[in-house]
Amino acid sequence: MFFVYELIVRTLQQPFPASPAEACSPLHPSHKRAQNHRCVREQEHRCFKQLPSSTSSTMSAGDPTSADTIDLSWEVRANNRCFHQQQHRRSFLCFTWGKYADNAVRSYKYSPLTFLPLTLYEQFQRVANIYFLFMVTLQCVPAISTLPWYTTMLPLLTVLSVRGLRDLVDDLARRRSDLQINQRQCDILTTQGFTSVQWRDVCVGDILRLSKDQIIPADMVLLCTSEPHSLCYVETSDIDGETNLKFRQALEVTHQELSSEPIEPTLLAFDGCVRCQQPNSHLHSFKGMLDWRGEHHLLDTKHILLRGTVLRNTDVAYGLTIYTGADCKILQNCGQLTVKTTRVERILNRVVFGIVLLLLMVSLLLAVGAGIFEAQVAPRSEVLASVGAGKTPAYRAFLTFWGYVILLSPAMPMSLYISFEVVHVIHSLLIGWDLDLYDPGSDTPAQARSTALNEELGQVGYLLSDKTGTLTENRLLFRQCCIAGVLYGLSQSHTHILRLPLALHWNPFSCGGLQFSDQHLVDRLHDPGCSEVREFFTALALCHTVMAEWKDGAPVYQAASPDEEALVGMARELGWVFISRTRDSMTLSELGHVHNYQLLALLDFTSERRRMSVVVRDSHGRLKLYCKGADIVILERLRPDCPHRESTERSLELYAQGCLRTLCVAVRPVPEELWEEWSHTLVKAAIMAQCSSMLDTLYDTMERELTLLGVTAIEDRLQDGVPDTIATLRQAGIKVWVLTGDKRETAVNIGYACRLLDPDTRLLQGEELRQLLESPDPEAILNNSKRKDKGEEHSISTLVITGPELAELEEQPGWDEHFMALSKLCQSVLCCRMTPGQKAGVVQLVRKHTSAVTMAIGDGANDVNMIKTAHIGVGLSGVEGSQAVQNADFSLSKFHFLRKLLLVHGRWSYRRISAFLLYFLYKTSAFALVHVWFAFYNGFSAQPMYENWFITLYTVMYTAIPVQCLAIFEQVLNHVSLFSGVQDVSAEGSMRWPELYQVGLKQQLFNWCQLVLTLLYSVYTSMVLFFLPFGVVYLSTFDFQAFAVTVATAAVFSTMTEVREEESRKVNQ
Repeated sequence: MFFVYELIVRTLQQPFPASPAEACSPLHPSHKRAQNHRCVREQEHRCFKQLPSSTSSTMSAGDPTSADTIDLSWEVRANNRCFHQQQHRRSFLCFTWGKYADNAVRSYKYSPLTFLPLTLYEQFQRVANIYFLFMVTLQCVPAISTLPWYTTMLPLLTVLSVRGLRDLVDDLARRRSDLQINQRQCDILTTQGFTSVQWRDVCVGDILRLSKDQIIPADMVLLCTSEPHSLCYVETSDIDGETNLKFRQALEVTHQELSSEPIEPTLLAFDGCVRCQQPNSHLHSFKGMLDWRGEHHLLDTKHILLRGTVLRNTDVAYGLTIYTGADCKILQNCGQLTVKTTRVERILNRVVFGIVLLLLMVSLLLAVGAGIFEAQVAPRSEVLASVGAGKTPAYRAFLTFWGYVILLSPAMPMSLYISFEVVHVIHSLLIGWDLDLYDPGSDTPAQARSTALNEELGQVGYLLSDKTGTLTENRLLFRQCCIAGVLYGLSQSHTHILRLPLALHWNPFSCGGLQFSDQHLVDRLHDPGCSEVREFFTALALCHTVMAEWKDGAPVYQAASPDEEALVGMARELGWVFISRTRDSMTLSELGHVHNYQLLALLDFTSERRRMSVVVRDSHGRLKLYCKGADIVILERLRPDCPHRESTERSLELYAQGCLRTLCVAVRPVPEELWEEWSHTLVKAAIMAQCSSMLDTLYDTMERELTLLGVTAIEDRLQDGVPDTIATLRQAGIKVWVLTGDKRETAVNIGYACRLLDPDTRLLQGEELRQLLESPDPEAILNNSKRKDKGEEHSISTLVITGPELAELEEQPGWDEHFMALSKLCQSVLCCRMTPGQKAGVVQLVRKHTSAVTMAIGDGANDVNMIKTAHIGVGLSGVEGSQAVQNADFSLSKFHFLRKLLLVHGRWSYRRISAFLLYFLYKTSAFALVHVWFAFYNGFSAQPMYENWFITLYTVMYTAIPVQCLAIFEQVLNHVSLFSGVQDVSAEGSMRWPELYQVGLKQQLFNWCQLVLTLLYSVYTSMVLFFLPFGVVYLSTFDFQAFAVTVATAAVFSTMTEVREEESRKVNQ
């Protein structure tokens, strides 16, 4: 997009007349310029007629400033604080007014005035807290209160206080972080010159001075820099995760007018007005206009410095602030993440709701018993008749109902939720403290970024993994290439051939470490007659977005991807050295001879285009387009009579068999007439409302009639431990799918290498796959065909599908059900040529048609969608940036760490939390149901069985420690389950016998059957707790208090000793 807008600037940069009268005046100096401008627009209009008519209707008289094309309603006036402060944004409570935000970051939620009401509002979003508050309200009514109000109020206050304190601590931490950011220093232009102020004091319209390695405090329009042509370089890793440097450049007019010394008075006199889009979250899109001295200058993304980026390789830069604080693009992207809940938690919520309904039903039955008692038994006793005098049996039953609702409320475990959160936090800390998940090479530990999904790790049914950088190292090595149909470099199968290092002593820029061995290629490069070989390496040195930083007399490359770094590095080692670039030029050293190329356009790489191109003019004035990209898109754009096509396609198959990543490189000579017409049409399309689709169409028209130069083959090695990890996870019952953008052959060979596919695996692909998906019963057809062939079972089949095939299938109704039905018959699925959107779509497909827990793992920005879509997202700290980690629930540094994360931490967490929840429900239900049996002996009077303080402290204090220890430290060793007869094992044993993981897959420890058994067992325990002491004291002289203390003591000891007995009822495999 930058070069598109550069074309617009070059074409439309002529100043507009200040007024219609001046424009008509022949003496006005802008009259001739305006007339020339109209001629240029007429020429553009003639070129633009070739575009579809539907797009021309969006233009307004060809004026790029028209409101019909771009909404430029955000106005920023330079050096005019009075104008902006009059519209300064202010807020009070939930009311906000004003336009321009200040530059202070406020990520905290509470203030001293709003903390109490907000935290109470958030906590009472939970239905359980509303239920407990309702119980407290009932207990305050003397007519129905069977328990003092403090028996429920104190636990409720404890829960609310703990949660409120946790929220307060988190909020204070956010305040401290905000304070550190807001107190950073920057230089702002005032009437006394540049003055150091804090970030929070920056206002819209201020001019800032930035120094090298300084973090940019607000979104700004670049005015000028200390570099030639007012270039500057920024690092955007904190925004988009990309570690390469990107260059920005000021407008030519501000560079020429504001760079003169002394610069401070010049900048202070600058009174330009920027009109741009309203604040939005589009990080890679910006459209605006600078109005200055009666002229209009287009602005785009390459003129903008975003908050959070870092100024690199530039001594000084000056910028005009346009968005501050909450209006900055990076803060506009700080939306709330979707809250993920686990399957166990969803079941628990339904169980708690069921317990409440059960208690209401029991209370109703006891109330009916109370009404019958009052109507038939009470009149026979003088004492009972006097107590109930003046009240009808129905009224007494009504009061008794609410009394039992209060009395049985402890069966609803109030402290369960806070204990649940504490257990999750500790489990997350245990993952971070595990030294086996720590990578000393990168000094990166494992991290649980979400503390609510730990037990979900023990129930993963589908693992959907990226390939590049996840299964492989993403540290690429240039291994082989094919140029003009000739193969260069030794393959991995040539182990018997001695690999001699290349003689590169003649190259002063060689850095060594080249894993390429073929001296014949070096000799041909030095042969002036081998033009095709030289053209190939010229393309590698020009067609990229790499930035060069010189250190110790040698260029150090900053690349957006490891592929580009490997290709440009290979060209440098063989003598085609990329030296530097500016906005409109690139400099190469070709075998020691320096050549300058005029950079006319750069057609960016996107996941949809899967290619990138540059249009350059060499020193002889010739125009050429160099293009590189995936073979599937390059081959279809070759001219019909392109030489070496068949030999190149054979080399692609050969490289795919060797698990090498390939890119095709092509060139096209561009006639001057075509360039003029195409560039003017590009200017017109870029200022339209639907410019993105139009630009793609124009890019496609230029990237045609290509001549194939060759193919690059890069090795991306598997990470250590990947084959063993995948094999172990498959033994655990986890289905592993690989979603990659690579071609089918590369993905299949990687599948064999990482043991995702067995040697005798049958691949279902192409036409056979299509027929199976179109059949009504794919299982029967698949099994019949296998019996006819080899008699194989369906477990050794693998489904292989590409992104284009998947897109075609999406148009057919019911394809998703057939696809998932067929995938369940296969041991794994390979999805090739997938876009980021298709990856997320596959994850959503699995979630829709299965009840299994899905986990997505990746390392790049293109994996963020599927990481967010899956139940559990795991990000790897790789070389593709940090976006995957930032959006993940768990972060790891190596793929093989996934084995212990799932088989040990996941399995233990599922076991412990399942036992914790069952035990918690057991002890509270057994404790509360004693009141039901006691009701048959107290005339259904809702008299409490226990002493008031004991009811309050039973769950909060007396039985709190055992259940916490069970949930945190429980690990059964040498224990035989009553159900399965299988022993539980240590961490090493869990990874040695991965079949034990299937306990979580089958939900054997926390399901409706286990819950029903637990509740029935609690009923049995409550009967023992009541009737056994009752039988002892029935005919004795012990009073009611002694009986109540006996029952209470028995309840505490029996439930505490039940911790070990509860574990013995769990199913272990």
